[in-house]
Amino acid sequence: MEAVVLAGGLGTRLQTLVRGVPKPMAPVGGRPFLEIVLTSLATKGFRRVILSVGYLAEQISTHFGQGFRGISLNYEVEESPLGTGGAVRAAFQRCDGDHAFVFNGDTYLDLEADEVERRWRTHHNPVIVGRAVPDVARYGALRIESGQVRGFLEKGSTGPGLINAGCYLLPRDCLDSYPVGQPFSLEADFLSQAVERDRFDLFETRGLFIDIGVPEDYRRAQTLLAGR
Repeated sequence: MEAVVLAGGLGTRLQTLVRGVPKPMAPVGGRPFLEIVLTSLATKGFRRVILSVGYLAEQISTHFGQGFRGISLNYEVEESPLGTGGAVRAAFQRCDGDHAFVFNGDTYLDLEADEVERRWRTHHNPVIVGRAVPDVARYGALRIESGQVRGFLEKGSTGPGLINAGCYLLPRDCLDSYPVGQPFSLEADFLSQAVERDRFDLFETRGLFIDIGVPEDYRRAQTLLAGR
């Protein structure tokens, strides 16, 4: 299995706690958060990862080099911010297969990757990973019809629901209509329209999910992810 990990974030909201490192390298449980993410991917059978890096990219490439725990690492370096869509578009050029997983480098998701991969091999439909949470207010919610994602509901509603976990399995050519180097949002510019016209299957993960992008959850991750 092959994955793109978006690791170019500045970590603006974490500046009060962590300075001088890219957000995915923020220390969690005594080691860089990205180590925890890549360790999880290694245990799930991923053998090739393209790291999309930007802010302080050399810190990441120097730390990990060309490989980590059996994963071959490749780097796609943003010279200027491309947004999530532009970053994935550029990184897909480095993929070997016809599809790849996409993960956020500031999110830990204990994904049942083998189940998602089997679904692709059976149906060849792109997959959006959802996660049930007690309160969707921070994230917004997914609109689901007959096992397909049909829309993304704006932040603002409250209560339990299914959110976009920021993880996808996508065909390598799905972003080919966008020029390489053009900034755009994967979610707002591509997926929000694509789910209305094409089939995107939902996979509801049961795994641990935590986004370290805000100080509250960054602090919580220190104990929640200790030893992973």
